[in-house]
Amino acid sequence: MADRAVTVGAAPLTIDDVVRVARDRASMVVTPEARARLHAARAVVEHLAASPTAHYGVNSALGANTGQPLAPSDRADYQTRAVRARAVAVGRSYSACAVRAMLAARVAGMAVGGSGVSPAVLDALIALLDRGVHPVVPRVGSIGAADLPQLAHLALPLIGEGEAEWDGHVMPSATALEHAGLKPVALGAKDGLSLVSANAATIGCAALVLHDARILFDRWLAAIALSFEGFRANVSPLDPRAVAARPAPGQVEIAARLRALLEESALLASPPRRVQDPLSFRVVAQVHGAGHWMLDEARKLTELELNSAADSPLVIAEERAMLSNGNFHTGALALAVDALALAAAQMASLAAGRIQRFMTPSLTDLPLQLTRHGPAHSGFATIQKTVTSLLNETRRLANPASLDFLPVSEAIEDHAPMTLGAVDKLAQQLARVRYLVAIESIVAAQAVDLRGVAPASLGRGARDLYEAVRAVVAVLDEDRPLGPDIERVAATLRAGLADPMEL
Repeated sequence: MADRAVTVGAAPLTIDDVVRVARDRASMVVTPEARARLHAARAVVEHLAASPTAHYGVNSALGANTGQPLAPSDRADYQTRAVRARAVAVGRSYSACAVRAMLAARVAGMAVGGSGVSPAVLDALIALLDRGVHPVVPRVGSIGAADLPQLAHLALPLIGEGEAEWDGHVMPSATALEHAGLKPVALGAKDGLSLVSANAATIGCAALVLHDARILFDRWLAAIALSFEGFRANVSPLDPRAVAARPAPGQVEIAARLRALLEESALLASPPRRVQDPLSFRVVAQVHGAGHWMLDEARKLTELELNSAADSPLVIAEERAMLSNGNFHTGALALAVDALALAAAQMASLAAGRIQRFMTPSLTDLPLQLTRHGPAHSGFATIQKTVTSLLNETRRLANPASLDFLPVSEAIEDHAPMTLGAVDKLAQQLARVRYLVAIESIVAAQAVDLRGVAPASLGRGARDLYEAVRAVVAVLDEDRPLGPDIERVAATLRAGLADPMEL
């Protein structure tokens, strides 16, 4: 296990580190330096807990009861009640992988040193990962100003309550702990608050979704390159002189990557078939450039959150103080995720446009509906209905999540970014996008075959995708059900990935 461990407290953690913990079952090891920070912050909490001054979540109550003093004899029990009272999430539960990502994110946040959590509680979280005890965490309840409901469910097994999955079976957490050779942990001052007042559910899920989004977006470029081949598109919009003349975010890079995917293509040495192609071909660098730009921004913000102390109150160990703050508010990440969903919808619109353009002989010089057999055969005609349905859902799921909230806690919490909902929505959207990419790949491969283009004359990246498609889907001759073909190519596109809807 040690050689697969993710070290916490040395270099900043990355999205890939979270993926290793979540999907490869890597453990987490906290450095001595991080443990020293943890102990220093804990000493501050214990000192302030004994102070006559009110300190939020330490010796005074939470939420709408802010400032109400807690009796010294009740402070430990209050932390347990605080976890129980916030376990109000409902709906379908997250997968074990997503839960592991949440645990990894919370361990990372605690190790920064601002939470003041008891070291034993941090170790108990790591033990859940090591022993494969995965709390049952329902999806619905977070408003993005800390994932209180989800993290309460994540914390319940630490005190032997709630449910957990162990060895593939869901059972009472106390039973799961016993099977795994673990015992419940006792919570001290501020421990319950430290467990629930963070955004680890959002950060963990965002890491998984954005990891898969990058791979999907990269594979999408190969589908576009194959579409260029099948359409015999004019490549001048990818010319480095053209994209450098107005270097909007991402477009120079995307044009360069598409040129690389088309390297060795006969298309590059041939005069263009058309002087100007439809915009769904001409503005690929601009639209996908913006999409990759927004993806990079969302990734940067996720990694910022992963490596930050977002606790409130925040322990400042050097000054033996705690500060109330708003670092739990993930507004920037919510905006980036919403913007990425909008960008993905724009990219999907281009894909749908390219697929539709392939059906029009006046644009392609190919047979109607890409069938050799004339009007007695449907060819790819009805696949356009699936494309329209997928595009409709992709656009619907692009509607911003970050605008809709209600004041809670006696209107003390009167703003919320709804970030976890935005991440979940993006995951669902990308699952639809993958089907659009699969359909574009199949249609483009059909166009290549109808043109009689030899695979050897395709660009290297386009050729690789063409061969991957033809390995699982034959050229369409006689009409046949195309749904299974789409599923097979979609499975090829998601090779090595989890289905985003399985978060």
